[in-house]
Parts: sequence; structure tokens; C-alpha cells
Amino acid sequence: MRNGSARLSSEPIEVRRLGVIDYQDAYRMQHELADQRASGELDHDVLLLLEHPSVYTAGKRTQDTDRPTNGALVIDVDRGGRITWHGPGQLVGYPIVLLAEPVDVVDYVRRIEEALIRVCNGHGLATGRIDGRSGVWIDDEKGDRKLGQIGIRVAKGVTLHGFALNVDPDMTVFDAIVPCGIPDAGVTSIANEIGEPISVDSILDEVTALVAECLDDPIPPSPGHTADALDSTSPTPSTVGTPQ
Repeated sequence: MRNGSARLSSEPIEVRRLGVIDYQDAYRMQHELADQRASGELDHDVLLLLEHPSVYTAGKRTQDTDRPTNGALVIDVDRGGRITWHGPGQLVGYPIVLLAEPVDVVDYVRRIEEALIRVCNGHGLATGRIDGRSGVWIDDEKGDRKLGQIGIRVAKGVTLHGFALNVDPDMTVFDAIVPCGIPDAGVTSIANEIGEPISVDSILDEVTALVAECLDDPIPPSPGHTADALDSTSPTPSTVGTPQ
């Protein structure tokens, strides 16, 4: 676990609030930005904040049994983790960040988790980590319930993909899949837990501030759990997501 900022640059992160954007369009955009960041053509880090039209995406660890039972289209992608859903009411963030050397992928994931934990805590939710499972969780007498998903790729020292926070989506979309390949846990949203509607737009400012704060915090968050699996033992490319 590194001390100091997770980013190589000390310049502010450019934040692009894109509204609702097709998944494939955002996929191409983030890969283009990551290539530009790695080559130096782009001289600063970028955070894309957006929502997608309803879509299922499958990371590199997805199993056939995880996939939708309703015949819905699934897009296979180059991030870590297994299958998940993106759609209206869910805030998606794609940080395009050149990581500090030596690259510490797990530290980067912990920092993104920490930002989402602080967002949820700011709305009165006691969230945290669960050993061996990336993301943001509620763990109480009702059982384990996931609020925030993490699935990333790091290539040439630059991050792609990122996080998804269930703000107030239609939760029935998760019924057709095994979310993140975890059959023994539930999925929830901020709105479900606080018992009232909440919009994605209303949390954009706090997410923006806390992601930047946590990435640049000289004191890293406590590890919380360390059982994440990398799809590659080499520094790049690597992918991290919810392990089995």
C-alpha cells in the first residue's frame, strides 16, 4: 500500500459530466482518452461521470451461469470482475488517471471504494468493505448488500473503467443476473436504504470532491480486505473487480 497520492500528476482532475450516454460510445471515449493519457498527448487526468441506458456488461471473470435469464443483450468488456448492470439511476464514473510509480492497483481500488463509502456515509448509511469482495457494502442483520461496484483495467499505467453507484435505479434489473457473480449477497441502492428518492445529479458534486480527495490523500485508506485477484501478474495491463 503506497503512501502519497495515487496519481502521478499534481494537477487538478478534469471532470466531464456527460449526462446519459450510450455504453459503447463511453467505452470508445475512455479508451481514446486513456491512450492519449499514456502517450502524453493528454497532459492531465480526467473523470467521466455519467449514466447509461439500460445494459448488462460482463467482465473478464464472468461465468455462463452469471448471465441474464431473460435473453437480454450482454456486452463483454475488458475490465475486471464479472457481470453487472448499468442504467438510469446509477452513477457511473470512469477515472482516466495516470498512476504514480510504482503502480499499485489494489491501492487505487481501495481509494475509489473509500470515496464511495464516504458518499454513502454522508447520506446516513453505514457502509464499508467485506473481506475478499471489492466494492461498497452494507453488512447488517438483513445480510450483505452491495451498493457500489468496482471494475477496472490498468494499461500503460493508466486506469480505465471504474465504479458504479446505485443511487436510485430500478432494482428489478438485477433479478435476471447473478450480480458481480456473487449468489449469496444482495444488491441495494441509496434510495432503498434511506427510504426516499434521490437523484444522480444531486450527488455529483460530492462524488467529484471525494474521488479527488481520496486519490490524492497522502495517507491511504485502511486495506479492509486484500483478497482481490488480478488477471495478470504483470504491472500492465491488469484488471481488478469482484473476485469469486
